[in-house]
Amino acid sequence: MPKIKTHKATSKRFSVTKTKKIKQRKAGQGHFNARETGTTKRNKRRDIDTTDTLKKTIKTLMPYS
Repeated sequence: MPKIKTHKATSKRFSVTKTKKIKQRKAGQGHFNARETGTTKRNKRRDIDTTDTLKKTIKTLMPYS
């Protein structure tokens, strides 16, 4: 059997931690952030855990992580 290719767009957007949790960047950080409150700006800096519905899909797209 040949090796399975990693989906590169997925590997750039999601990262797998040592304990196999899948982390992703919080949405809405591109632009228009000057109008956000300080609390919202701070919260956008954090990475978030991926939802359970996406985990199975991401694991198939990133087979060696």
